[in-house]
Amino acid sequence: MEVSSSIFAINIHHCSSFFLGLLLLLASALSLANAKTHYHDFVIQATPVKRLCKTQNSITVNGMFPGPTLEVNNGDTLVVNVVNKAKYNVTIHWHGVRQIRTGWADGPEFVTQCPIRPGGSYTYKFTIQGQEGTLWWHAHSSWLRATVYGALIIHPPEGSSYPFSKQPKRQTALLLGEWWNANPIDVVREATRTGGAPNSSDAYTFNGQPGDLYNCSSQDTVIVPIDSGETNLLRVVNSALNQPLFFTVANHQLTVVGADASYVKPFTTSVLMLGPGQTTDVLISGDQSPSRYYMAARAYQSAQNAPFDNTTTTAILEYKSSTCAAKNCSSNKPIMPPLPAYNDTATVTTFTKSFRSTGKNFVPTDIDENLFFTIGLGLNPCPPNFNKSSQCQGPNGTRFTASMNNVSFVLPSNFSLLQAHHQRIQGVFTTDFPANPPRKFDYTGNVSRSLFSPVAGTKLYGLKYGSRVQIVLQDTSIVTPENHPIHLHGYDFYIIAQGFGNYNPRTDPSNFNLVDPPLRNTVAVPVNGWAVIRFVADNPGVWLMHCHLDVHITWGLATAFLVENGVGELQSIESPPEDLPLC
Repeated sequence: MEVSSSIFAINIHHCSSFFLGLLLLLASALSLANAKTHYHDFVIQATPVKRLCKTQNSITVNGMFPGPTLEVNNGDTLVVNVVNKAKYNVTIHWHGVRQIRTGWADGPEFVTQCPIRPGGSYTYKFTIQGQEGTLWWHAHSSWLRATVYGALIIHPPEGSSYPFSKQPKRQTALLLGEWWNANPIDVVREATRTGGAPNSSDAYTFNGQPGDLYNCSSQDTVIVPIDSGETNLLRVVNSALNQPLFFTVANHQLTVVGADASYVKPFTTSVLMLGPGQTTDVLISGDQSPSRYYMAARAYQSAQNAPFDNTTTTAILEYKSSTCAAKNCSSNKPIMPPLPAYNDTATVTTFTKSFRSTGKNFVPTDIDENLFFTIGLGLNPCPPNFNKSSQCQGPNGTRFTASMNNVSFVLPSNFSLLQAHHQRIQGVFTTDFPANPPRKFDYTGNVSRSLFSPVAGTKLYGLKYGSRVQIVLQDTSIVTPENHPIHLHGYDFYIIAQGFGNYNPRTDPSNFNLVDPPLRNTVAVPVNGWAVIRFVADNPGVWLMHCHLDVHITWGLATAFLVENGVGELQSIESPPEDLPLC
């Protein structure tokens, strides 16, 4: 059901003349007059799902795995009523949506809301503002997002077209995922009990299907149609829980045109790398001999000596032309593409450095908050009351942990952080998250064991409305260096630089890109390296920043920003909805 929106606000800055202002006013009014409100019902429920010859009672939305694809236009509003008929607490996060003033709809459990308890419900309502491309939604409670996820496609405003030289004839969302021959909640609970690393997944998937290279899977392999001569848009999402992934298509080049619902200057590549949480939009042309070609994805594994799922998932790009029909292409064995080596950081670096944003950029230049966050793993000693053989199965009888600036983030359990902030409830969190590491050290060198054990706490960092923020995100070699996909809720940010080794504040700023840096919501911080991001804190609320490898956020690799209200209603967070779940 869709209804036209009747409420809109228009604000025009810096018009050079009355007539220009009038034209902009009319254009904005026309665009917003076409905006719609989309209503959806999500029922969280247990559903039998058979993969790899085995049936699991998986948690799904509306009995679908993956869940439903939501399609909107820029400027539209979504109203999604979530009813929890499963046995677990659940929330839904709308990954990458700015949620301007609507932080109560962001979704991370105990951050912006208490969970929806079994038998409960909650309605998420928010408007898409100034974003176009591919985002996605997923559960943000424990490891439920292993099966509770789906695509969120944002088209240009009605009557507008894509800023591509050739408009795509077809569009296909490709969600890359991970599958366990077990209940993912049991997997993470067992790891939490033992203190060791969780079991690796048993398969990767395209739109929930493992593909031809796995047992009992070939009959359901995803088919992606293409015709000779046409150009199609592939919307690739890394929905995997814990694994960055390479993606490629046999014999076809990919033209990257967008990422994280922002357009980029087009560039051509044969391979993508997406960290969990990231999206990439690519154009693909039907310029090869009509046949069948494998699309393939497998792990990019940057951590040293860490177990991982080394299998390969496939879908099939299948030509539908009359020539192919005459040749009976559907019976042809698909052509397999080469894939980078699992640890091919050079290919990742080349790909990552190719992103440049389009259009007018608003990169902050004068910085109010200059922050430096170390990120990485850690090891806690076995507590005296724990059984060392069964509860301390990390390296040398320890328990895994993770941190930012030596603080391992602990979620509250009686209130959400946003609720505690809004109601001024004391004792739920503090605002003393350090702006810099408590101790300076050789971050990517041989780190002293005295730095392996972080301090646990619910520490937030406070930001004034409108402050201009720069964050250096520095990987560390504590336990093992690793490529970390760091996601910031409620914001897009500019990635102005990346590099390897320890960030040098004297020399590295000379390489900052302040002209056309990519605008993302998730940055893949290089293994044994660093990334610098900038944004303006123009969205009041409490916003989680965390590693999107779910095993790492489970261990505490997170923090949150508390952004104060500005002046007046339009710079203040909305009041909480009446049906906001209680803890």
